Amino acid sequence: MDQIELGDVTVTRVWEYFGPVDIKREDFFPESSKEVWEDNSSWLDADFVNPETHVVVSAIQTWVLRSEGRTILVDTGVGNYKERPYARVWSRLETAFLDNLARAGVAPEDVDIVINTHLHNDHVGWNTYLDGRHWAPTFPNATYLMPKDDFDFWNPENGHKPRSGYGNQNVFEDSVAPVHQAGQTLLWENSHRIDGNLRLDAAPGHTPGASVLTLTSGSDRAVFVGDMLHTPVQILEPDVNSCFCEDPAGARATRRKVLGWAADNNALVIPAHLGGHGAAEVARDGSAFTIKGWAPFAAYSEQL
Repeated sequence: MDQIELGDVTVTRVWEYFGPVDIKREDFFPESSKEVWEDNSSWLDADFVNPETHVVVSAIQTWVLRSEGRTILVDTGVGNYKERPYARVWSRLETAFLDNLARAGVAPEDVDIVINTHLHNDHVGWNTYLDGRHWAPTFPNATYLMPKDDFDFWNPENGHKPRSGYGNQNVFEDSVAPVHQAGQTLLWENSHRIDGNLRLDAAPGHTPGASVLTLTSGSDRAVFVGDMLHTPVQILEPDVNSCFCEDPAGARATRRKVLGWAADNNALVIPAHLGGHGAAEVARDGSAFTIKGWAPFAAYSEQL
């Protein structure tokens, strides 16, 4: 089992997808320098980018937390059978995610809380499953914690036009609205205390409602940062955004703030999509940051 202990909290990594995402590094991260990819190719090439095509390699995974007697999921991936006409890699997948979750000892009815760090298509997909011809909540006993700012932004009734285009088409209708209509959502703003170990805080930029989950237990610290980072290059060059950031200036400010806190508090940084060892400890390096060490999770490239 891909699992670590942080204080009194158990953190388990559950895989849905690992592989290419059909976007080249220079398109995914247009502000990144060619040199940072080349100078760090010895470790980036194995888990984060294809060295021949330059296509980015990414992981879709859910973090399972067991804290104060409750089972908590952080992000729910892409999901099966979802129509994603403008995100072809994620369209109509058929993965064994629920089987992988079961291998981690979690049945859908065991889940107490689902955290969607934001409401992009690859973070909410398993919120629902196809029950006949209808989308139903996958986790029938869970409260789904969703940032209200993202709920409002992605609700098509509100008429917002995302900077990132049409990639999130159908997502609200098939992965958010059914859960809300079932009365299982809690739409939070600014911050939300889950228990003595876990707190959600707004971290806007990537999306208006993007959030981070901070874990503080005993002497251990960690921060689950969602899509604040898609690649370790954004640790080395913290002003680099992905092409999917709605507010570029806000995303840069959030990244620097959270990485600074992590460096100063010896906290493990746990993004949503890192392959390799999944998470890193960081240190300040002048005006940027460096990777001090990796989490002890096994690299997907060594397992799959």
